[in-house]
Amino acid sequence: MAKPAPNRMESKSKDKDILAHTTIADVYCAAKRLEGVIVKTRLIESAFFSELSENQVYLKPENLQLTGAFKLRGAYNKISQLTEEEKKRGVITASAGNHAQGVAYAAQRLGVRAVICMPATTPILKVEATKARGAEVVLFGDGFDDAYAHSLELQKEHGYVYIHPFNDLQVLLGQGTAALEIIEALKDVDAILCPIGGGGFASGVALATKRISPQVKVIGVEPENAACMKAALAAGHTTTLASADTVADGCAVKTAGDLTYAFCRAYLDGIITVSEIEIMNALLSLIEKHKLVAEGAGVLSLAALTKLPFKGKKVVAILSGGNIDISTISALIDKALIARGRVFAFAVQLPDKPGQLLNVSRILAEENANVIRLDHDQTKVTDSFKKVVLTVTVETHNHKHIERIIAALEKNGYDITQVY
Repeated sequence: MAKPAPNRMESKSKDKDILAHTTIADVYCAAKRLEGVIVKTRLIESAFFSELSENQVYLKPENLQLTGAFKLRGAYNKISQLTEEEKKRGVITASAGNHAQGVAYAAQRLGVRAVICMPATTPILKVEATKARGAEVVLFGDGFDDAYAHSLELQKEHGYVYIHPFNDLQVLLGQGTAALEIIEALKDVDAILCPIGGGGFASGVALATKRISPQVKVIGVEPENAACMKAALAAGHTTTLASADTVADGCAVKTAGDLTYAFCRAYLDGIITVSEIEIMNALLSLIEKHKLVAEGAGVLSLAALTKLPFKGKKVVAILSGGNIDISTISALIDKALIARGRVFAFAVQLPDKPGQLLNVSRILAEENANVIRLDHDQTKVTDSFKKVVLTVTVETHNHKHIERIIAALEKNGYDITQVY
């Protein structure tokens, strides 16, 4: 007969016991297992983000990790400790992509069969990269929680060993090795910013940091649209969000782990939430200023830099992952450019006679607006056969530049409609 699920009080007691008996030695043991497996990513000092936040900012580029994200650390630490009998059974997990690749890589290296359940909405880059490492991929549901529920069904049916993406002690200990590298490289670090999805990364980083340097602040960062850990800490227990719709798909988790909740509650100094446009702006800035590519979840720490409650400190912002496909990058950059006033589109009705298009082009040229798209369509005007609709998209400098362009067009008698 199956054992009944533990109630909340029993679960809390178990988590407190794990918390009490977990030491920094456990993180160092994880680091030993990862020697020769992971890349010890080096800190990059950022003049741009330092000036932006009025702190001395360093980037920890886990987007340059072997599988494109920090998740390899926890996955390998967990799978490498399985017994031979467990390895023969194979492993299963659910992931939006980065944990999937970490499990696939670790399993392939250790000769273990891996089955990965991923949301059907997972970017194709992450799906193909996971398959390329020998894992069997099962696409299911609209988000992590759907894929997770399906993976539990498959585990029960086939007897696989479950490798949880965040709510597992050995996984979070592996993630905590990133903090060891940060402190070794920057011994006088004042604060570390760490993204939060289900909480495994933040748990490991906070644990390792506080056990070595208790004075260092460890601050978690979540998308406003998927702040499951912030909700849990406010409620005093894990709680499930109604939705987790965010461009930071790697952090689109509705329910934080009960174990990670316990660690975050014990060691985390606070949580900052960031908006979707702040995430997209951070992504664009990283590409423009550092020529580095990261995914939405990967730049959460950068998006939070201007919200820090202090100045003049040495801050490490962890870039957690860089697995993003080109079409997604393009869409996010376009939205960020529009939000910054770097792209402007407008529509205007013109008399259908020679010289009108030339006149609009002259005004735009005089205002230093570079035309990147133009649509001249007579069919869009239904009340006149003598007019056309001109839709123009131009590159601009900022919102003030857009205001000058609008004023110049109106001065010349054009009544425009801003498209974006």
